[in-house]
Amino acid sequence: MKTKIPLILLGIMAFAMYSFAPKPQLQQEPWNVPDSYKNKVNPLKGDAESIATGKTLYTQHCKSCHGTKGKGDGPKASQLDTECGDFTKATFQAQTDGSIFYKTYQGRKDMPSYKTKIPDANDIWAVVNYMRTLK
Repeated sequence: MKTKIPLILLGIMAFAMYSFAPKPQLQQEPWNVPDSYKNKVNPLKGDAESIATGKTLYTQHCKSCHGTKGKGDGPKASQLDTECGDFTKATFQAQTDGSIFYKTYQGRKDMPSYKTKIPDANDIWAVVNYMRTLK
């Protein structure tokens, strides 16, 4: 009996350490965007009106996860299984408008589809224009 107690305590300690240890961030799998979307041209100019519309929609639909400045640090971000991404990074900004539109429109995993939440495609394009200002 005496030898089982240290083993039980060791097991409890190991479980506690594992439970409270920070979880490693999983490598995100590539997001394959069809060429038909990748090559789409944004029909909206990135003018003040489009950016203002995009900012309003971003604040309503995106800010809770992606954060006010697009750094992926919104209040809901920590509850997600996948990383939100940082819209200020060059790797994000290097994507085509069509790629960003597709990801917003289609969604995947924790990222919901906005094809029904923002049914007017021009409004999604306006969000893309606003995200471009976050660099």
